[in-house]
Amino acid sequence: MTTAFNRTITELDHVRIFNLLRRQPGGAVSALDLAALIDAAELVPSQAIAADVVTMHSRLSVADPAGGQARSLTLCYPQEADAARGAISVLSPLGTALLGLRAGEVASWRGADGQESQLVVHTVDYQPEASGDYMA
Repeated sequence: MTTAFNRTITELDHVRIFNLLRRQPGGAVSALDLAALIDAAELVPSQAIAADVVTMHSRLSVADPAGGQARSLTLCYPQEADAARGAISVLSPLGTALLGLRAGEVASWRGADGQESQLVVHTVDYQPEASGDYMA
């Protein structure tokens, strides 16, 4: 299982998320988890990120590891989040768990109810950097 210590994120995502966290009211568990993740992650230039890594604005196919039906999610910033459309905020426990994972890895997080959940990243169907969009 992947941990915060072996995630890869782009330098641009790191800067943007760091700035986002600075504007958040202090102490939220999800913000602290995200801060720890980005501090421990391997940083790479946007042009050097592998195409199967979940970056901001990536669209991915995920499913329950026990064989549930696949669904599409997009990792986004809080102001863009819309669960009904599958747009998941990076500040949510699920969003934090997805950031920097590669296709085939498992996102694990604890929900607001304290229950542990997991999803397998099947594919990264769209990644801005792989499409040449380094500013998304």
